[in-house]
Amino acid sequence: MSPVKQISERKLLGVAGLAWLFDAMDVGMLSFIIAALGADWKLDAAQMGWIGSVSSIGMAVGAFVFGLTADRIGRKNVLILTLLVFSIGAGLSALATGLTIFLILRFIIGMGLGGELPVASTLVSESVATEKRGRTVVLLESFWAGGWIIAALISYFIIPSFGWRIALLVGALPAFYAIYLRWNIHDSANYVAKAEKEKPTVLQNISTVWSKNYVRQTVMLWILWFCVVFSYYGMFLWLPNVVSLKGFSMVKSFGYVLIMTIAQLPGYFTAAWLIEKWGRKWVLIVYLFGTAVFAYFFGYASTLPMVLTSGILLSFFNLGAWGALYAYSPEQYPAVVRGTGTGMAAAFGRIGGIFGPLLVGYLLVQKVSIGAIFTIFCVSIIVGILAVLFLGHETKNKELV
Repeated sequence: MSPVKQISERKLLGVAGLAWLFDAMDVGMLSFIIAALGADWKLDAAQMGWIGSVSSIGMAVGAFVFGLTADRIGRKNVLILTLLVFSIGAGLSALATGLTIFLILRFIIGMGLGGELPVASTLVSESVATEKRGRTVVLLESFWAGGWIIAALISYFIIPSFGWRIALLVGALPAFYAIYLRWNIHDSANYVAKAEKEKPTVLQNISTVWSKNYVRQTVMLWILWFCVVFSYYGMFLWLPNVVSLKGFSMVKSFGYVLIMTIAQLPGYFTAAWLIEKWGRKWVLIVYLFGTAVFAYFFGYASTLPMVLTSGILLSFFNLGAWGALYAYSPEQYPAVVRGTGTGMAAAFGRIGGIFGPLLVGYLLVQKVSIGAIFTIFCVSIIVGILAVLFLGHETKNKELV
């Protein structure tokens, strides 16, 4: 590969990675802001659950709409559009005066975030060499850990002293720089060539995704995305609150969650190393199994060493699995429907993200134990493992068409 090509791929990874970083900052800070809003606006657990769920409703709509749009107008244009939607909504949410307007803005933010992630992974998958495609997409996902770490730092140092509004403004402002950077990226040559020759309608693309040739991988992805997103948002959006419910103060819970969050980075990096050795399918299965095991142990952990150990390993395995998921999904479809197929799977998954946080809120109101709640997420992850095991095909070294 030429040095020019290498520089181009690194630049694309950096620009697309910033999308992951800023989106993760928003989702990460939201988990801390929910705790602060609960105290500030006197919200009960069910109302706090709706904050996370409305974001996921927006993400489901955004993944579906912008995934379809990416196959029509190109990946680059959609990435710019989604980041604009996300940035403006995030900035305005700092000015919200009540729960209703905050929920409306969270829906808008969710649309931008939900549309951005599958389209970014699709663009990177199409633009890098086959032998390192999986590793590159997992490294792209690793920017999510960086965003969570920054979110945890902002939340730990800013929210207790300056309030959640300042934290939201700090998180939103850098995203405008990423919009400037995105003007310099391009759609892959393969996609451009296909788009010039083939102009299927949106309905034709949806039909193709569910045609006989692709129905098996579509069913597999939809089950997998639903189970992973349901468990992730149910567990991680409530993480600071759950740590508080285990008997630690809000400030201490923020600090402990920061420690758990740092464990995401080695989770990504080990998955990136293994994905070109073991393949996508087995990395997903192993890392999801680790997630299920430590979700169970975290739910029943009562001492600080057990909370931290199980929380660290939960973050390690869960975010490594996310990296493999984003590498695996675009490889299931040809270029002309890749955005549609990946976006629809992500959209269906976001429905799980709606129910996960809501379920936690309502179960807490009903005095259901943390251990029982996390067991539900453990079972969900096992269902996702079975879908990959029995329906998934290995796509390592597969040439994208």
